[in-house]
Amino acid sequence: MKTRTLPRFSSAKTSKSKYSYNILGDLKVDIAITGNPFDLPPEALFQMAARVNKKRSFLFVSKVLGKHIPVNPHVSLLSGAALALLYVQKFGQELPEEMENIMDALQHPQQAEGLYQRLKSELLPLGEDTLFISFAETATALGHSMYDLFAGTSRFLHTTREEIREMNAVLQFEEEHSHATAHRCYALQSDFFTGSQPVVLIDDEITTGNTALNIIRDLHGKHPRSRYTVVSLLDWRSDADKRRFEEVERELNVNIHCLSLMSGQIEVTGGPLDLEHLSPQVEVIDQGNARAKTLEPKGLAYASEPVFKVHDVSSHFGHVDVSSIDSKQRANLCGYLRLTGRFGLHSEDNILLDEQVHSSAAWLKAQRTGTRTLCMGTGEFMYIPMRISAEMGEGVSYQSSTRSPIYPAGHDHYAVNYAFRYESPDDSQTPNFFYNIPPHVYDEMFVFMERTYDEEQQQSMMNALKDTRIPVIHLIYFNVPASRQTEGF
Repeated sequence: MKTRTLPRFSSAKTSKSKYSYNILGDLKVDIAITGNPFDLPPEALFQMAARVNKKRSFLFVSKVLGKHIPVNPHVSLLSGAALALLYVQKFGQELPEEMENIMDALQHPQQAEGLYQRLKSELLPLGEDTLFISFAETATALGHSMYDLFAGTSRFLHTTREEIREMNAVLQFEEEHSHATAHRCYALQSDFFTGSQPVVLIDDEITTGNTALNIIRDLHGKHPRSRYTVVSLLDWRSDADKRRFEEVERELNVNIHCLSLMSGQIEVTGGPLDLEHLSPQVEVIDQGNARAKTLEPKGLAYASEPVFKVHDVSSHFGHVDVSSIDSKQRANLCGYLRLTGRFGLHSEDNILLDEQVHSSAAWLKAQRTGTRTLCMGTGEFMYIPMRISAEMGEGVSYQSSTRSPIYPAGHDHYAVNYAFRYESPDDSQTPNFFYNIPPHVYDEMFVFMERTYDEEQQQSMMNALKDTRIPVIHLIYFNVPASRQTEGF
């Protein structure tokens, strides 16, 4: 296999390094790109939207993450591979020559599947034991897909917003600008964080870097080490933010490296939005939330209500018999999957997870009835659904539901045109959303549910799914208690 070392990081090479985005109303974001090592155009990575959050009125909506915008699942998996490339390059390892093609594949999805399969068969060298931690909810799959492409000894865990009844969080820290601030880290093995190995923190976007600094402080106070690396698709830290990183380095006597596919600085004017000035294609549902009107195209008629098909794939996976509590201290007794990353993974777990993905994907592929299929993960449960979706054949797009409330609008170049709101099955006090499902695009949908809920808990979600008018909707459950494992579930 040919290898080469790619050129070291460079500043932005694009002919244009400054961009202005008029989002909605008077909300405007100006961007000055200062780092762009692979010369990617911004439109390959994100679009802009306004979000319902007084702390932060705008959102970079990723076009490669598989969250708010449906994408080829292999593209999402390669976004993690791109971060793996940055990390290996930074620390001097030689790379497969074809790694250069990742950036092309992010922009040209038809190249993505073959490249991802080659990367899985020729894993990247890591060189040392490394601990990978990714942030919920948006970066759970991004971090897992980065970790999964390394050979050698490593371990992975993603933070969670869930509160587990039977376990104490090993780490707990805050994300100040978020609508859901608390992050928790649970590990089945008490010594999971023990050691002096380098730590890699993965997020889709760094705005101030405070979340990363918060976990570094907590982790370093309990299990100190000398090197931390923060990797992200986008890095918008200001000069003052970067100085805070330098201050923490001196305070803790550590090295903190920051790597991203694109970096720069942003200036925001206007906002937060006044609901009265939203597009006429947007209707108010309740105070502080909005969704796009479902407009039926002229000359077309909606199908009748969707046909729901329920599938149990729990036999393909191992489980952790723990329960959670919601904001009202109500328990959900259904357990979680063992190998999502929520409870910690070691490199030797990766082969087993690959086998579980292959077997469940083959079975679900046989259940397909359409040619234009949307697969949707739910909340933090993104990576395993993404991997399965990537093996379900042609014509598959992937996205996930989210906690992030975004204003939908019908403008060109605006990231969110359709929005569906519902109460989370895990916590009725937590609104969830899925976006960008226009009418008459998909003929079937697969919704991946890590846990099982009773009818009342998931009724709000079922109503939102009905609103999509997709003819066939498959509900895929990954953990079904024995008492409910009956024919037809």
